[in-house]
Amino acid sequence: MPAEMKILGISGWSGNGKTTLLVRLIPALKARGFSVSTIKHAHHKFDIDRPGKDSFRHREAGAEEVLISSSNRWALMHENLDGQEASLDQLLSLISPVDLLLIEGFKSEDFPKIEVWRKKAGSEARVHTDPSIIAVATPDEIPDASVPLLDLDDESEIANFIIEYFKLKAEP
Repeated sequence: MPAEMKILGISGWSGNGKTTLLVRLIPALKARGFSVSTIKHAHHKFDIDRPGKDSFRHREAGAEEVLISSSNRWALMHENLDGQEASLDQLLSLISPVDLLLIEGFKSEDFPKIEVWRKKAGSEARVHTDPSIIAVATPDEIPDASVPLLDLDDESEIANFIIEYFKLKAEP
């Protein structure tokens, strides 16, 4: 079991490639011997089960939580009946310890982040205004960036940066 879980955000405006980077970065880190989990923040209502399925029917009937389990996986769905979104701290308390927890979203929270930025996406880079950004993964140049610029298309380089930043050591 990991001694201390490290938390890293993959941050940036919509359309810059956060999810694409994450799904390439996870296997790159796992191949180096690290356990990885993720939290994904959504700005919209979402369902992970489908209408007609038993778990969906349980929620629709008013269950506050539905845990579904099989030999392959389990998932806990919790309804925010009071309309209050769970805080990041509350969500962190639900995650089993791993070497590295990658968080997509929660860009206003204070934890180390790698910003994903593409000039062609048309949004401003946040690196100049967010002191929690430790690097930017980008195919572009960012003048006056005070943090390392990493090649967005090179998940190996980004994985190495993360390992060095957190001084991670894979357990045999």
